Amino acid sequence: MPKYVYDFTEGNKDLKDLLGGKGANLAEMTNLGLPVPPGFTITSEACRRFLEEEALPEGLEEEIAEHLDALESRMGRRLGQADDPLLVSVRSGAKFSMPGMMDTVLNIGLNDESVHGLAKQSGGNERFAWDSYRRLIQMFGKTVQGIDGELFDGALEKLKGGRDDLELDAADFQRLVTTYKGIVRDQTGEDFPADPYRQMSMATKAVFESWNAPRAVIYRRQERIPTDLGTAVNICSMVFGNWGMDSGTGVAFTRDPGTGHQGVYGDYLQNAQGEDVVAGIRNTISLQDLEGIDKPVYDELMKIMDKLENHYRDLCDIEFTVERGKLWMLQTRVGKRTPGAAFRIAVQLVDQGMIDIDEAMTRVTGAQLAQLMFPRFAKDAESKVITKGMNASPGAAVGKAVFSTERAVELAARGESVILVSRETTPDDLAGMIAAQGVLTSRGGKTSHAAVVARGMGKTCVCGAEELEVSVTERRFTAPGGIVVSEGDVISIDGTNGAVYLGEVPVVASPVMEYFEGSGELGDEDELVQAVHRIMAHADASRRLEVRANADNAEDSARARRFGAQGVGLCRTEHMFLGDRRRLVEDLVLAASSEERERALAALKPLQESDFTEIFQEMEGLPVTIRLIDPPLHEFLPDYTELSVKVALAGDQAGEKDRKLLAAVKRLHEQNPMLGLRGVRLGLVIPGLFAMQVRAIAEAAKAVPGAQAEVMIPLVGAVQELEHVRDEAQKILAEVGVEALIGTMIEVPRAALTAGQIAEAAQFFSFGTNDLTQMTWGFSRDDVEAAFFSKYLELGVFGVSPFETLDRDGVGRLVLLAVEEGRRTRPDLKLGICGEHGGDPDSIHFCHQAGLDYVSCSPFRIPVARLEAGRAALIGAGSDTR
Repeated sequence: MPKYVYDFTEGNKDLKDLLGGKGANLAEMTNLGLPVPPGFTITSEACRRFLEEEALPEGLEEEIAEHLDALESRMGRRLGQADDPLLVSVRSGAKFSMPGMMDTVLNIGLNDESVHGLAKQSGGNERFAWDSYRRLIQMFGKTVQGIDGELFDGALEKLKGGRDDLELDAADFQRLVTTYKGIVRDQTGEDFPADPYRQMSMATKAVFESWNAPRAVIYRRQERIPTDLGTAVNICSMVFGNWGMDSGTGVAFTRDPGTGHQGVYGDYLQNAQGEDVVAGIRNTISLQDLEGIDKPVYDELMKIMDKLENHYRDLCDIEFTVERGKLWMLQTRVGKRTPGAAFRIAVQLVDQGMIDIDEAMTRVTGAQLAQLMFPRFAKDAESKVITKGMNASPGAAVGKAVFSTERAVELAARGESVILVSRETTPDDLAGMIAAQGVLTSRGGKTSHAAVVARGMGKTCVCGAEELEVSVTERRFTAPGGIVVSEGDVISIDGTNGAVYLGEVPVVASPVMEYFEGSGELGDEDELVQAVHRIMAHADASRRLEVRANADNAEDSARARRFGAQGVGLCRTEHMFLGDRRRLVEDLVLAASSEERERALAALKPLQESDFTEIFQEMEGLPVTIRLIDPPLHEFLPDYTELSVKVALAGDQAGEKDRKLLAAVKRLHEQNPMLGLRGVRLGLVIPGLFAMQVRAIAEAAKAVPGAQAEVMIPLVGAVQELEHVRDEAQKILAEVGVEALIGTMIEVPRAALTAGQIAEAAQFFSFGTNDLTQMTWGFSRDDVEAAFFSKYLELGVFGVSPFETLDRDGVGRLVLLAVEEGRRTRPDLKLGICGEHGGDPDSIHFCHQAGLDYVSCSPFRIPVARLEAGRAALIGAGSDTR
């Protein structure tokens, strides 16, 4: 039978999986000789068994009784003893900190008899005793019995009648106890449980159950904490900060969690219990003020804080209580901090000799770096939030609301800042998105077109602001409360928290982004930028994975180079034909003869060659992987329904081109264009298309000294498809006199399953995990997110969207299989990834473990990828990457 209960003297800080963070750290402080109230921890394994079996696991009650008996013997009094009661707290404590998400009950053991014993124990302090009793009933009723907390709060406020809680006397609290007990009876049909052992048992079960409370579930989903960990329960003998003005409770940080600067940071509240600090019942005083109130306690606390920081070698978050001049430590943990503080503290600890630079790099994350790169709104600025959406792409953007791509481009060309507002965006909105400072949509989520493209461009984006009624035709939207924003009105959007503001909110530039935009060169930058520079330099020296960019033009290539890209891992040639060039693709589709087709291809070739030449020049000898055209044709042709209506309404007046275009659209119309005539299929069906592109690549490469071209054939599912295109490409390359690698994108499950065959014809694989995820799961990210993703996340089918973080169990297995079989056929096979996952921290760690050579991501995510690739090399397989 497993051991379910550990005394604080039996554990240590390395047992977080078993004892939870709180229990493990209480044990560690106990073993360090710090003043910790005695107690014991019920393991998270017991919680998991309880949640599975809906009952306490066999033997647990006996273990609890045994440890409680030992605690009572040590303290010299028994739980709830009438004349001299032992009281305990019952507190949650999961492996990962989830502050305020789960339940706590204080003062277990009080009843109508022991409350008098507590008063006697406190030297006749009746107020303290009855205050403690009403707190128990209030917390127990809300937490354990599920009673609406507003009922208790309302009764307290009515009793106070505008007074401060310190003005209430013993008689007031005694009356409040009677009122609270009445609330319990009315709401549950039973009296408040007087048996102390029943109180503790019920509270323990309630803490277990709070693991699946809605707020805990939401928090875990946000923080990507596994759902199956469970929480430990800590039973700790009570110490009292509400004993009088010589008592109190507080929280402290060994460094400022907001900035990382060293100093004395924290809050203290006299004559209060721990929950009062976070509940805000009274204004706290600063930790420095404690020195004037009780200098011996303050001095002892400072020594303990120093000892804990040196022991944990990190910023520590501490909870403490002062009971009649005696200091007690109730909790410590490695404290949460802002991204800026994380980088500063990591480097400070290196300079102070507490950790080495390797460990410093594992203590910061790519997600934190990303937050530091985006602009942000100035603090304390006056602003009016009119709605909130989904924080799709971080940053702060201010501009005039516009409702069309054309208007966005027009105003941006005049030097005006705009926010592109739409119900949802499409590929045709790309120019508008580029021109805009930010994007706001009323539909879609974090993997919608607007979100994906905005993140790739580093644009601020708020998606899915469902409360907005957007009218593109009337060029306005209506927000809750009847607020109407018309085109030209200024709005501000915050891609970090999803807020939409009316009017202009001042924006502060990010010094970290300025550092990266300056090619990572240091001038007189502040301490934060210096810290980022040192961490990034070590990440680059440590990582095995190369980091390339997804870049489709010279501008993106230049930015990617400044951000540290080691080449282009994906140049999407179809993006070169949006906007004004789109008509050239229409001409190719409409070609009725080989002569017309050749003319269309001849018109396209110089444009392609010019684009490729500029990219090769910006990359200065670094590899550039160019994917041959892969357009779902519906993105390049007019909408079938709209064009049909246009021709029908025009009747005999319809132009010849419109009629021919309608016939072509009708002939090529597909029920599911994403699985239709695209990729390698298009190259095999339209003669000369891929040949034109390969020749343009070859001639551009020949014109740029040192150019390294890599030709990627998309959507291959069978080696025979690849062989046809490869043979033609090799002939053209030989004619031009250029060498280039020829490979394929692995984005069809069959390609992964037959990778050994495909590697016979491919010199490299690049995993296109956007399409590979769609085809493996069998859904389209353009459609399903709004339809059922939120429900799947709620039900726990997804811990996170598979389009945000690579699905290791499904898509990941296909990748691993393709890597193994591809390299078995061709040991020197170059392997990379170029889907959205190439910039996702957790996915980058998977790529490192899978043995890939590089990841490729949007230019703005390159610093994140560089950092995470370095962290992956140090953290190792299977480690937590948060």
